[in-house]
Amino acid sequence: MTKVALYVELKAKPGKQEELAKFLASAQPLAVAEPATVVWFAVRLDTQSFAIFDAFNEEAGRQAHLNGPIAAALMSRAEELLASPPQIRPVDVLADKLSH
Repeated sequence: MTKVALYVELKAKPGKQEELAKFLASAQPLAVAEPATVVWFAVRLDTQSFAIFDAFNEEAGRQAHLNGPIAAALMSRAEELLASPPQIRPVDVLADKLSH
């Protein structure tokens, strides 16, 4: 069962919404390549607001993800794409329903 997760809020700079959306979509293969990442979603909340939700079976997986290629790529483009720094919220998973 997943035990820990990350909820990351992202606000695009004006005029960078579509570029941020494409960037997030392009990160999907990187998430697939992370064995400890159980689920990964990149979503658009409105025209400028986006979020990433990912979950892990243990804290080590969450830390590996935070130190991995998706986080590095996002931080390398944050100044260009984001109106403010990403709001990274570590969360505990209370229950899940995953297909196996």
